[in-house]
Amino acid sequence: MQAGPALQPGPASPNGAPQIVLRRSVALRGATIAFILIAVAAVQASLAARLGGMQAAPATLAVLGALLLGASRHWRAEPAAIKIGPDGLIVWNRAGQTLAQGRIAGCSQWSGRLLILALAGAGGASRTVLIAADTLGAEAFRELAVLGRCASRV
Repeated sequence: MQAGPALQPGPASPNGAPQIVLRRSVALRGATIAFILIAVAAVQASLAARLGGMQAAPATLAVLGALLLGASRHWRAEPAAIKIGPDGLIVWNRAGQTLAQGRIAGCSQWSGRLLILALAGAGGASRTVLIAADTLGAEAFRELAVLGRCASRV
């Protein structure tokens, strides 16, 4: 996998927090590929039972293509960097465009592996950010989880 263009470090926030660059999550990508393969196998098995194996192949390949296209679009839009500031969180993609910005309004954590943050932006718009533990260091993940739990209680 290529790393893509490097992000330029953003300016430090007023509290001096640096921009944290996220790695690509091997666990989430592996799970996505596994789910795609399961879905394609299910389509093939269902259609082959009614139509026969060869007649089911075009539909199965179409489903495979659609799921791979969706996965690749999702991977390109994944967060690549975050900055924790006094007024919330800023999230950028690999192209350096801002994906989400706002205060943390909600937080959900699945074990020590996955963090889901709801950001409340200006004008009441809400955006959900999914951060896997293997995308950043353990200390940064723990800090973000604590910040999320504390901010979501307010």
